[in-house]
Amino acid sequence: MGRKRKRERRPPAVIPSSSPSSPTRKKTRSGSERYSSSHLLLLVGEGDFSFSLSLANTFGSATNIVATSKDSQVDVQAKYGMAKRNLDALKTMGALIFHDVDAITMDHHTVLRFFRFDRIIFNFPHAGFMVSIQNFSPFLSSLHRQLVLGFFRTAANMIKPHGEIHVSHKTGEPYDKWKLEELAAKCSLRLIECSQFRSSDYPGYANKRGAGKSPDLAFRLGSCCTFKFKFYDARQELDRLRKSLVPRNGV
Repeated sequence: MGRKRKRERRPPAVIPSSSPSSPTRKKTRSGSERYSSSHLLLLVGEGDFSFSLSLANTFGSATNIVATSKDSQVDVQAKYGMAKRNLDALKTMGALIFHDVDAITMDHHTVLRFFRFDRIIFNFPHAGFMVSIQNFSPFLSSLHRQLVLGFFRTAANMIKPHGEIHVSHKTGEPYDKWKLEELAAKCSLRLIECSQFRSSDYPGYANKRGAGKSPDLAFRLGSCCTFKFKFYDARQELDRLRKSLVPRNGV
């Protein structure tokens, strides 16, 4: 009998990036985020699940995707015209889907609390709209900050030691007042990269308002970025501190 041919392993599918592959700390770069089929992904606060499906279509599989929504399945399908189709496609491709998942308590979820993820992704977190309050009021901004801080706290309990937490967010006024980096630091997370978010990098993705009279309508993205956070590396921080304390020549 002849020798059996060794089966070649296919490399993991990766969403390509148009920017350099080496991360630059706190530097804004254009280009899509890199997500790999070798990463276990948790998507938080999905609307019609089109972002999850876009990743799955790129990978050719959804077995590495866990996608969640704050809404119940009934509400998701009532709000978004394409939700049922997207959910059915994701399930067929092997994704795990959970509804009624709160971003600030998800680390206590009966199933999710047993997972540790390579990437946790929350696109455009928003505390909701209030008819009697202006959208850019300090009070509503504080609610948005509370949501993001609560998310960071729970996500920090759910990532692997070298995992990353990604938050896509609008930039400029008044969104810069949310101060994502300050909130992350309260959870021992540091900003490692800030990349331009372009919906065109995710074919099929449709951002949604999610609330109000027309939840299925898109909101204007404008200028926005994906902020990437990791745990502080204590050794690196100590090395940086030591170097800063070394006296300069001639001093």
